[in-house]
Amino acid sequence: MDESTKKIAVVTGAGSGIGRSVALTLAAAGWAVAVAGRRAEPLEETAKAAGDGADVLCVRADVSDPDAVTALFESVRARYGRLDLLFNNAGTFGPGGVPLEDISYEAWRSVVDVNLTGAFLCAQAAFRQMKQQDPQGGRIINNGSISAHVPRPNSIAYTATKHAMTGLTKSLSLDGRPYRIACGQIDIGNAATEMTERMQTGILQANGQLAVEPVMDAADVARTVLHMAELPLEANVQFATVMATSMPYIGRG
Repeated sequence: MDESTKKIAVVTGAGSGIGRSVALTLAAAGWAVAVAGRRAEPLEETAKAAGDGADVLCVRADVSDPDAVTALFESVRARYGRLDLLFNNAGTFGPGGVPLEDISYEAWRSVVDVNLTGAFLCAQAAFRQMKQQDPQGGRIINNGSISAHVPRPNSIAYTATKHAMTGLTKSLSLDGRPYRIACGQIDIGNAATEMTERMQTGILQANGQLAVEPVMDAADVARTVLHMAELPLEANVQFATVMATSMPYIGRG
């Protein structure tokens, strides 16, 4: 690929799961990808999996730390000079299965700091870069969740932040219009990753029972993100839901 036409992406939470799958899919499609996460070793494993010909920049960053987010995007700008895509993926379930009345303030704050504040900080930094670069514009894709629509039992922190992600997406989409910055959201249900292993062993349902739930390949999510990413900026997938076909989402509750 001509270096002058290569697209540049930042993927947060890229050391495992959906983030790694998306980073590898983008790299295979010829994108340069900055992979970000808290730990260096998993990021290096992602870069290695992309292959020798891939253009992958590993940046250790905690998205809940404003200084770390600033450093991340400064590193991308120094290496590539511009930014075409942010996949705002980093997130945590937090204290899954803990009754609402037993959740500590620290646990609540930890989920909000990563899932919501971290997403805002990365979106803000990407927005600034996309607004000032020439040619102007770019795309932000936020990783929402099925929980951006309906909750699971005992998931108040995660669910609240994923509902908030929808508001973040809508505001970014509106505020980005004058600058050719498109923003969409992908809501994912039961992709097979380290975070969803409990789906395959039995997870609490709304009726109080435990049930095994179907999962899907994270690569199917990654292909959807690639489709969203490669649309011209005049077109946008505002919201997409990608889920295991038979998971109990449509009938949840």
